[in-house]
Amino acid sequence: MQGQRERIISGSLWNSIWQLSWPMLIIMVLNFIVGFTDIYVAGLINPQIQAAVGFISQLYFLVVIVANAVSIGTLALISRAVGADDYQRALHIARQSLLFSLVCAVSLAVIGLLFSREIIVLAGVPPEIREISLTFFRIFVIALAPNYVLIISNAVFNASGEVKKPLMTMSVVTVVNVITVFGLVFGLGPFPVLGYRGIAAATAISLMIGMLMNLLFLTFGRWRELFAGVWKPSMETIGKIVRIGWPAAMLQITWNAGSIILYNILGRLGDTSITALASISNGLRIEGIIYLPAFALNMAASVLIGQNLGAGAPERAEKAGWKISISGAFFISALSLVFFMNAEPLASLLTSRQDVLEETARYLRFNMLSEPFMAMSAILGGALQGAGDTRGTLKVIGICMWLIRLPLAWFFALVLHYGASGVWMAMVISMCIQGILMAARFHKGTWKHLRVE
Repeated sequence: MQGQRERIISGSLWNSIWQLSWPMLIIMVLNFIVGFTDIYVAGLINPQIQAAVGFISQLYFLVVIVANAVSIGTLALISRAVGADDYQRALHIARQSLLFSLVCAVSLAVIGLLFSREIIVLAGVPPEIREISLTFFRIFVIALAPNYVLIISNAVFNASGEVKKPLMTMSVVTVVNVITVFGLVFGLGPFPVLGYRGIAAATAISLMIGMLMNLLFLTFGRWRELFAGVWKPSMETIGKIVRIGWPAAMLQITWNAGSIILYNILGRLGDTSITALASISNGLRIEGIIYLPAFALNMAASVLIGQNLGAGAPERAEKAGWKISISGAFFISALSLVFFMNAEPLASLLTSRQDVLEETARYLRFNMLSEPFMAMSAILGGALQGAGDTRGTLKVIGICMWLIRLPLAWFFALVLHYGASGVWMAMVISMCIQGILMAARFHKGTWKHLRVE
């Protein structure tokens, strides 16, 4: 871990960017494979199962927001401590993060199990898939604690620059999930036949194995003292984690709520609403491939900025942020050009209906124009989060979603009657502004002087 720290705070920035980015990119791809496999296997059973998996996945995402928020606070604090070569402080923060996340997970799991039926009804799950969704939700809730520990322990390793450990863990999680989901659903080989329940069971099993792997990794190297220390709650440290993490949680809620309203606007387009909704669903899946490298660089930027600030090198941190964001924007631009030129063939992978194919291709062509700005926003947003400026990223994204994207989408689509194209236009304009505002926030430099300790 010491050698990795020295490379990040004093070695070649390009080498540090590469060493941090490629494992995180593979992890993003692995997460994509797990989600795709679950939906694919559900589709092999019947559309009702597929609908239930999709619905509960969105609901479960809301439950995991707490862990994601804590992981951002954890990464910001531990990367600072590691950068300052204060490993006792890093150990203390890791203990508090794991302890706090475990308490949150157990509490949410108890609430989820006690009120699972009420939650499913309140979420608006259609009656015809309600019992299936209830089964999925209960199994997922049981796996909540392993998932929380896995997320936080991954953040601990990422913060210290040990990105290959989460890569190893998530590789095993992916392989186990893919094998067990097919085995348990269809009773292949030694596996019992669980039917659709096998999808949720496979997720629970793979998360449990991933958690155990990370706990094992924490018994080696500098982290081996983690379990020897006192696991007494420190409200001061937990308070710092929460102060950094809560804006990240609000950001995810803000974005998801805004996306729901965007879908609502598309649903008001009359005869073309179904085509528009199908097209944005298809387009987002295809566009998600471009998001993978952007968010891998987002995580790399968080670690680079955090550790260099901890080492007392804010100018090097700023230089790293600009290098990784500009290089990421160029790479995403090249990838976007390929997608722009091949919009129809890509759209045809997900639909054979001519109207949906044409609208999906139109969605892709519109949104490829803003992908370089998306890359700048995602990467510099990660840099600001690594510095602990999570309120800044919340402010920028909140403004662009609620004051620009949604009003413009409503105006273009429903007032000027541009239809779905009006929504695509609003998405492009808001994302371009978001990238510019995030760059302006980073350039301002107030993040260099934030006290997170």
